[in-house]
This record gives sequence, structure tokens and C-alpha cells, in this order.
Amino acid sequence: MPSYSDLTTTIAAQAKAREDALPVRNDACRSKFLFHSGPTPKVCLFLHGFTGYPDQFLPLGNALFEQGYNVLIPLLPGHGQAGTWNAAHPAPLPTDPTVYEDFVLQWIQQAQALGQQVVIGGLSGGGTLSAWVALHHRDLIDRALLFAPYLSGNTITGKLFIKLSDSYHSWPGNPDLAIGYMGFQVPALRVFLDMGADLLKQARTTPAAPMFIVSTENDDSVDTNDHKAFFADALQFQPKCWYYCFNRSYNVPHTMMTVAEGNRYAELLYLMAKAYVESDLTWAEFEEIGFRLTQGKTYPTIVAELGVSDRAGPDLPAMMTMVDKAAIVASRNPSMFGDET
Repeated sequence: MPSYSDLTTTIAAQAKAREDALPVRNDACRSKFLFHSGPTPKVCLFLHGFTGYPDQFLPLGNALFEQGYNVLIPLLPGHGQAGTWNAAHPAPLPTDPTVYEDFVLQWIQQAQALGQQVVIGGLSGGGTLSAWVALHHRDLIDRALLFAPYLSGNTITGKLFIKLSDSYHSWPGNPDLAIGYMGFQVPALRVFLDMGADLLKQARTTPAAPMFIVSTENDDSVDTNDHKAFFADALQFQPKCWYYCFNRSYNVPHTMMTVAEGNRYAELLYLMAKAYVESDLTWAEFEEIGFRLTQGKTYPTIVAELGVSDRAGPDLPAMMTMVDKAAIVASRNPSMFGDET
């Protein structure tokens, strides 16, 4: 077996050779690797968004690297290639889901050699792929972080357009300032729409690995109601699933991973991700902590009473300040809020 040092050197060298041969559009599109000097308790494998690029996950990757984890952020197939892409000459994005699925499984195999447990995470289409792993290959990972996963479009009209159209779509913005792709053939996005529809169905009957699903009420690309339904269905079989939705007042966009892409509260997102990765609590235990905080008890007292001190990560107290505790109280006492049902 090759040594750990040989493995990390080979992973980085092979990615560089592949991306030099494409070539890539710019350095932000290159795969990023954050390696410690030896195997780590967890290895984080992050998948950027559809038409996106690896640097979308670099800030979160750095935060988890500082927590003592190895981090892999590979460039997705067909993404990040240099060229003049337009309707007559579209970017070479895959239209076959197995291209993505095989890619992710290969990277999980590499991640497994670098630590004890694999944490997979992704934004939008990368979140869809992470959810696919959590449902279809749950034994390969410890947990999944799903940031605004693309399970469906945010409007009926949008869903029908993606389902039926073969046209070219351009993202708004200045092409001269673009990092990832500014457009795509609709069938390339349909891959994720179809995969998302299948995942929504499968979650009703299939146990998954633990998942933390993060939504935003300001999302203009995906349906957050489907996120909530996906979470509720997954929770029936996997009690360690968590869910959080940024309130509209935060103005967090679909591209939530960095300040540069519009999330002024990106540091809060990283804190929540760390809290989930570091903790081993069920959703019921998580909500119970929030409920008892409304009763005037302190966080240290609560986790001691519940006997979960050793399973609650160091970032959890800060995350609890962001949780809608009034909603937890309302769910337990609906009559207090005018719901007599």
C-alpha cells in the first residue's frame, strides 16, 4: 500500500495534470486539497454547484481543516474548462447522471484512505449528488451537508421549462467577470431535476445517512418546501438529520457558500456546518436543547441534564443562538398560538 504522503502527493498531482490538459478557466476552477501531515478523524469531500467551481467551498474547507480534518474539493466533470461557451458552442456539461455518480464514488474511495470517516457536502447540484450518496451509499459516509440542494425548481413554470426544453440558458451577470460558466444547455441541468425527483420519492421509504439540510427563504433557484419535505421524510428513518432555513431577513441567496457570492452571513453557515460535523445528536435532542433554553436554563446545565455533553460539538452553543426557539415551543404547544387542532 502506498504511504499517506504518497497518496496525497498523487491525488494533487493527478488533479493538476487533468486540469492542465483541459485547461481550466482560472485558478478558482482548480481542485483544492487541504491535507494534514497524516490521516484525520474525518475527511471532508465537497462538491461545488452546477456551473460552479471548487473555490465555492474553500472558506468552509479552511474552517474544517483548522478543526483537524482533511479536505477534498474536486472539480466536477465537464466544469471549469477554458473556452468561449455560448448557445452555438455550449460548455461540455454531462447529461448522463452516471458520469457524476461514478465520479463521486471514485472520490469517496480516495477520501476513505485519508481518514477514519468521510463527510460529504455540496451546494445546489453538488448537494443533490451528496444526497444521492446519503441515500444510495449511506454506509460509505459518516454524514452529509446539503446546502440548498437542487431537488426541484422553485416554480412550476421553471420545472416545466427544465423538463421539456433543450434550449440554452444564460445566467445574468458580466461574462468578463465570470469564474464558472455563464450558461448551459438545459438538458445538463435536467440531470439534477430528475435526480432530485427520484430522491424525494426515495426518502419516503429509504433510510439515509445523517444529513444536515440548509435552506434559505430567499432562494430563487430551488423549492425550499421540497427541502422541508425531504427532511421530514428522511427524519423518519434517520433521527440524526438536522434542518435549518435562513430567515428572509438575512437575504441569503441560493449561492450561499461565500461572501463573494452574496452571503454576508457566510461565517454563520460555516459555524453551523462545524456544529453538525462535530456533534452526534438526534434532531429530538437538538430541539430539546432549544426548548429548555426558553425555560431559562443555561446551555451547560441542559447538556449535562440530557447526558449529551460528550456528543455536543464546541460550536453547538453558538448555533443554538440562531435557532428559532419560538417555533420549537409552538410545535409543542400549538394551543398557545391559536391552533386548537
